[in-house]
Amino acid sequence: MKEIFDPLLTFPDGCRVGRLQHRLNRFHVEVALDGLRVGVHCNNSGSMLGLLRKGAPALISPAANPHRKLRYTLELIQVGRLWVGVNTQTPNRILHQAWKHGTIPEIRGYSRYRAEAVAEHSRLDACLEARASSLWVEAKNVTLVEDEVAYFPDAVTERGRKHLRELMSLASKGHRAACFYLVQRSDARCFGPADFIDVEFTRLFWEALDAGVEVWPYRARVSPQGIGLHTRLELIPRIRS
Repeated sequence: MKEIFDPLLTFPDGCRVGRLQHRLNRFHVEVALDGLRVGVHCNNSGSMLGLLRKGAPALISPAANPHRKLRYTLELIQVGRLWVGVNTQTPNRILHQAWKHGTIPEIRGYSRYRAEAVAEHSRLDACLEARASSLWVEAKNVTLVEDEVAYFPDAVTERGRKHLRELMSLASKGHRAACFYLVQRSDARCFGPADFIDVEFTRLFWEALDAGVEVWPYRARVSPQGIGLHTRLELIPRIRS
């Protein structure tokens, strides 16, 4: 029996599949579409290691603002038969939809959801509130997988380190704090910090876990029809020096 896929997020009308050409800069890629090279907005500031192969199929969505200079946004890149979600806004949107639908057990029971909530020294992706408690969450997009292990980050990330420090500070004051890692590809079996890319982030990751910050790595269901949630992944064993 064919599995029924019910995405939490669906892509808008007007999406197209072209062929990736190259990345011009941090926020701009070129995609071949209908015999032309089209400039496409890319909001993923990471390296997208292993994904930027010339000629790879790429799903692009139309901009909500028809007057935007780059009329499309990069959503997915196909690697072999595997679709990988590269839009870094997707984890935030999935988190919000999961709260609405009760899809993630860790966030059930909270009656209010505030996006882009200001914490002590930075802005975090969400603050969920109940009558007597609050939960601060930062959402991250994961696209790097090697030997069935999903890794974050795929480039050195000072911003990611800052968020871990902020979450640790909140946890030390009695708040519930967590990081939601959305693995936007289906070939991962577990998750861990990429010590071979950012040693300091990895140190802070394990320090945050020891300090009470929760880590929720979830594998997504990714297709040109939309994005859904699959299973929560186990963490890789911690190697202590």
